[in-house]
Amino acid sequence: MKFTRFKPKNEQTILQGIVTDHGIKQIEGNIFTDWEETGAIYDPARIDILVPITPRHVIGIGANYVAAPNDLPIEAPELPVFFYKPVSSVIGSGEPIVIPQGIDTVKFESELAVVMGKTARDIAEDEVLDYIFGYTVANDVTAPQFFHEDGHWMVGKSFDTFTPLGPCIETDLDPDSARVEACLNGEKKQDSPTTNMIVSMRNMVAYLSSVMTLEQGDVILTGSPLGAEMMKAGDDIVCHIDGIGELHNSVEQKVSVRLR
Repeated sequence: MKFTRFKPKNEQTILQGIVTDHGIKQIEGNIFTDWEETGAIYDPARIDILVPITPRHVIGIGANYVAAPNDLPIEAPELPVFFYKPVSSVIGSGEPIVIPQGIDTVKFESELAVVMGKTARDIAEDEVLDYIFGYTVANDVTAPQFFHEDGHWMVGKSFDTFTPLGPCIETDLDPDSARVEACLNGEKKQDSPTTNMIVSMRNMVAYLSSVMTLEQGDVILTGSPLGAEMMKAGDDIVCHIDGIGELHNSVEQKVSVRLR
C-alpha cells in the first residue's frame, strides 16, 4: 500500500491518501495505527504531492555499497559511519534542491529509506521487519566542500533542501530485492541492487536500536550505490526504486541577498 500526503492545487489544506490505479483515495487518522477512507478520490493531475512524512529523526549511513557482491567484505565494519540530517533539510518530490552560497555544485545520492512504524530498542536482526512501517526513496544530497578536514560531515549534509523524500511510503516492498537508481538529466548514473549493501538494512536498524531508541516516524537512509556525482543549477535529478516510484527534483543556486 502506498501512503502519500498531498494538497489540491491552489489550496493550502494538506491531506493524506493512498495511491491507487483510480486516483488518490483520501484517508483520515494516524497512518501508523488507525486510519479510514473518507470516500473522496482525487485526480493526480489536480493535486500536488508533498513529502510523504515529516520525520521525527533522519539518520544516514556512509559508504555502504560495493560495486558487486564479490566485493563485499567478509565481516561488516564494527562501527559503521552514521550521521544525522536535520528535519529542516527534508523536502518532497517536485521541490527544488538549493545549492548554498559559495559553491557551485552538490552531490546526489539515491537511497532506499526505511520508515519506522513503532518504538524499537535493542531488537535483533530477525525482528527488524516487525518494526518497519514502510519504505520511501531518498536523495541524501551532500556538499562535500563543507566536510571538516577531521572527518566531520554534519554541515555538508545539513543544508535546507538536502533530504528529498518521496513520492510515497510503500508498505509492501521487499527490501532485499529492491534496486536503487538515479538519472541525472536523463542519463542513468546509479543502478544497484540492495544486496550490494555492506551493512545490511536489518543489521543497520538492529545496531541503531542498540544505541538509541528508534521511534515511530524515524527515517533511516540505508546508503547510496556507486555512481553518485556532482550536480549544478539547472540540472534535473530523478531517484527511482521500482515499487515505490520516482523522486524528482530540479537544482537551483541560492541567490545572494545584497543590502542597498
